[in-house]
Amino acid sequence: MRVVDLFAGVGGLSFGFTMANFETVFAIEHDESIANTYKLNHPETDVFSTDIEKLNLKDLTNKYKNIDVVIGGPPCQGFSQKGKRLSLDDERNYLFRYFIEFVKAFKPKYFLLENVPNITTTSNGFFKNEIICAFNDLGYEVDVDILTASDFGVPQNRKRAFFLGKKGTEKLLLPKTNGKKTTVADAIYDLPKIKSGEGKDIHNYPCEPLSDYQKLMRKGSKGIYNHQATKHSELALKKLSMIPKGMGKEVLPKELLTKSIFSGTWTRLKEDGFAPTITTRFDTPSSGMFTHPILDRCITVREGARLQSFPDRFIFYGTKSSQLKQVGNAVPPLLAYSIAKIIKKDNDNENLSR
Repeated sequence: MRVVDLFAGVGGLSFGFTMANFETVFAIEHDESIANTYKLNHPETDVFSTDIEKLNLKDLTNKYKNIDVVIGGPPCQGFSQKGKRLSLDDERNYLFRYFIEFVKAFKPKYFLLENVPNITTTSNGFFKNEIICAFNDLGYEVDVDILTASDFGVPQNRKRAFFLGKKGTEKLLLPKTNGKKTTVADAIYDLPKIKSGEGKDIHNYPCEPLSDYQKLMRKGSKGIYNHQATKHSELALKKLSMIPKGMGKEVLPKELLTKSIFSGTWTRLKEDGFAPTITTRFDTPSSGMFTHPILDRCITVREGARLQSFPDRFIFYGTKSSQLKQVGNAVPPLLAYSIAKIIKKDNDNENLSR
C-alpha cells in the first residue's frame, strides 16, 4: 500500500508504516536539517523540504497516483501544554486544514492524523469537531482516541491524539494496546555507560542484548550512533551526584534548588518504569525527568531514540539541537506500526471478501 507523509519530521510515522510493509512514496518536511535526516533514513522516498503551502497540489496528484493512505502530524505548538494555547486566535492551530486538502485531492482509502491530546479539548472541542466534520463531508468515517505509547511496547508514557479515517460508511477503530510493556532498563541498559562529556561517533556494543527490546533495537545496525553525552557544568555534576537512584530534586539542599516551569526537573528516570514524554530538550536536567537512572548525566540522543522506539540503524544528523528536536517531536515508530497493522489487516480482509 502506498503512503504520503505530511509534516513528516524525521519519519516516525513513516518508519512504523514501513515496518508493516507500506511504501511511503513522498514526504513533506519544511525544516531542511530534519528533512535531510528523513531522506538519509528513507532513501526510497521522495522528500520535499519546503512549506506545505508552497507546493502545487495538482502537480503532486498528477505525479503520484494510487495513494492508499495519507498520514501526518501538523505542528502542534498552538495546542501544546507548554504553549500559551491561544486557541482560535493562533494560526498554527489551523495547519490541519492542509492535511484535509491533501486527503481531498488524493482520495486515499485511509488517513491517519496525529497531534497532541489537547487538540481534542481546546476551545471546547472546536478543532476536533471541525476535523471530524470536514472528513465526514469528504466521505470518511473517523475514529478519534488518545493513545499512550507505553501500551504498545514503547518505554515511554507519551500520549498522542489520533484521527483514523476510512472511506465509506464503516468506521475503523484504533488499537488500544499490543499487550507489550518495556521499561527504561529494558530499553537502554545495554548501551555504553559513558560519563558526562564522553562519547564518539560510533560505539561497539559492550555486551549481548539484555532484553527482547534491545534485540529489536539492534537489528540491522552496525553499531551505536548518536551516543555522546552532554558535558554538564561542575555545579550540575555536583547536584546530580547527590541524587540517588529513583530520586529527584527533593533530596537536594535548598540552596541548590532552582525554579523551573517543567515538572520532573533534576529527577532520575525510573529503571523499572516508563520514561515521561521525551521533549526537545532532554539533554539538560532542568528541562524535565531526563537524568539517567544510575549515571550522573542526562540521556544521550541515542538513549532518547531508544525510549522513542527508533532502532539503532536509524541515524540522526545535523547539530545537537536539531537531533534533540528530531527525536523529541517524533511519533514512536512502534506505536505507528500497531496502527499501520490495523489498516493493513482491514484492507487485506476487504480484498479477500471481494
